[in-house]
Amino acid sequence: MPKVVIGVMGPGSEATALDLQNAYTVGQLIATEGWVLLTGGRNAGVMQAASQGAKQAGGLTIGILPSADRAAMSEAVDIPVLTGMGSARNNINVLSSQVVIACGMGAGTASEIALALKAQKKVILLNKNASSQTFFKGLAPELVSVVEQPIAALEIIKAFLSDKDHVNRALE
Repeated sequence: MPKVVIGVMGPGSEATALDLQNAYTVGQLIATEGWVLLTGGRNAGVMQAASQGAKQAGGLTIGILPSADRAAMSEAVDIPVLTGMGSARNNINVLSSQVVIACGMGAGTASEIALALKAQKKVILLNKNASSQTFFKGLAPELVSVVEQPIAALEIIKAFLSDKDHVNRALE
């Protein structure tokens, strides 16, 4: 049976201290559940913090890197995927994740959320940006959840995954 892959997206160098703290904790929680963490793989911002949190908790991390080399890769990434695609890799990030958590907001993060919604993926917004919350909830209210604490994101993921498993069993 395939492992559960949870994508954590967020700003790089523009990440706030709260974004970094939330990402680190989310990474820890994902690893504690035995799920796999997927990020953009770089050694910056939310990507770095989430990967470090997951590694601290003994988790497995995947980094979908924008470049064709490992120069800017987080040392906490176990499985690097070198794409040479720049921001076009955002689609790989979301399609490879069962749930996407956005810690903070930036242009790249917004594009990942939009791609996730287009692909009918569950998205959890863990940020204080009211305008982005309103915008994304307006696009897909059934797919977007807004939380203030990492533990709340974990509970939403658990409920989503158990419901999805129930639906899959019902179809068999």
